Amino acid sequence: MKYSQWFGVAFAVAVVVACYLPWMQVPVLQSIATGMDSGGTNMGRPGKLTIFFCVLAAVLFVFPKLWAKRANIILCALAVAWAVRNFLLYARCEMGACPERKYGIYIMFFGTLLIFLATLFPDTAVKEIKHRGK
Repeated sequence: MKYSQWFGVAFAVAVVVACYLPWMQVPVLQSIATGMDSGGTNMGRPGKLTIFFCVLAAVLFVFPKLWAKRANIILCALAVAWAVRNFLLYARCEMGACPERKYGIYIMFFGTLLIFLATLFPDTAVKEIKHRGK
């Protein structure tokens, strides 16, 4: 596809922004957790690795080499695995308190899926090889 690389960069930017948006609200603690702020829970900052994956993927989207496109598929598959982990981790109930998912975690999850989808359709030029015949 012609514009899939630029869509991938745009989705990567959207995922980076989603790391700063609310991911969940814990009613018992009366706090809101984001990817960069755990909001009183012990979940850490999973947004740091998500941002690392997205920035590196955006660089590889722009870099016009075949090895970059192949490496980007592996990198984005890792980003999707990390997003699935975060989606499941931030949605689980602990000691009877179930958090409410917010829009930021959905943007992060579906954004990484769209980044991975964009890596499957790279914009590469195919050169035709002419054979010298006798």
